[in-house]
Amino acid sequence: MAKSERSKKSQDDRKAAPPVPEPLRVAVADSHTHLDMQDADPAEILAKAASVGVGTVVQVGCDLPGSRWAAELAARYEQVHATVSLHPNEAPRLVLGDPDGWSGQRREPGGTAALDEAMAEIDALAALPQVRGVGETGLDYFRTGPEGVEVQQESFRRHIALAKKHGKALVIHDRDAHDDVLRILREEGAPERTVFHCYSGDAEMAKVCAEAGYYLSFAGPVTFPANQHLREALALAPLDRILVETDAPFLTPAPYRGRPNAPYLIPVTVRAMAVVRGLDEDAMATAIAANTSRAFGY
Repeated sequence: MAKSERSKKSQDDRKAAPPVPEPLRVAVADSHTHLDMQDADPAEILAKAASVGVGTVVQVGCDLPGSRWAAELAARYEQVHATVSLHPNEAPRLVLGDPDGWSGQRREPGGTAALDEAMAEIDALAALPQVRGVGETGLDYFRTGPEGVEVQQESFRRHIALAKKHGKALVIHDRDAHDDVLRILREEGAPERTVFHCYSGDAEMAKVCAEAGYYLSFAGPVTFPANQHLREALALAPLDRILVETDAPFLTPAPYRGRPNAPYLIPVTVRAMAVVRGLDEDAMATAIAANTSRAFGY
């Protein structure tokens, strides 16, 4: 095989979907996924997930169109539960404008009126029975600069209030903002069910979350060799507060990092988590299934 052909094959392999893992014997839920961003029909994605023991998914809305879509999908499929929100990076785009938003199209500044209007719709969507959570909300200091911090924090506080108003789970996106996320939760009073999506903190932060009764959801990064801090956090988190997720199509678990992610790959992460906890995979899956149902109230 010529060098150019080998290079092309390597590139094609990186784009290819990972193989289907051996099914779990105990069904679990993918507690955080984005079916609208995956390259397949939702019915196909759900069927493939179910074939390996992932019988439930939580579809997460990150902006108004995505939140509407999540609620509509959850109304059509019994195995889908929705969450609705303005992502931490979406709120500054609404208020301040952005040349390259979620749609890739320029968004003109809308000011606080735009945030008020958007939050009113999130409020209405959060009242729907198939909507089980408010989020992903929180703070992201990686993608939004200092000029967006105030807007992000205001949006986060409003989402916390909505989760409590409707009795829904609060789903948190926390990137490079651990201290402020924890501070605002203390100041506002966290909802009874609070989930840290794709937990990214260390063991010390996990202790704080454990004391507060927060759920920690682990994704593909817990399988990456460099992320020992995540495995240490997983090792000490209370077993009844652990969830699993894909965040698909992102964060594909090792050894498939960089390839497309989807809910059918949950067993890969569950098995890695079981090793960290010193449990057999059935015990790990049983705990995760019960925790996810409790966290999202289904």
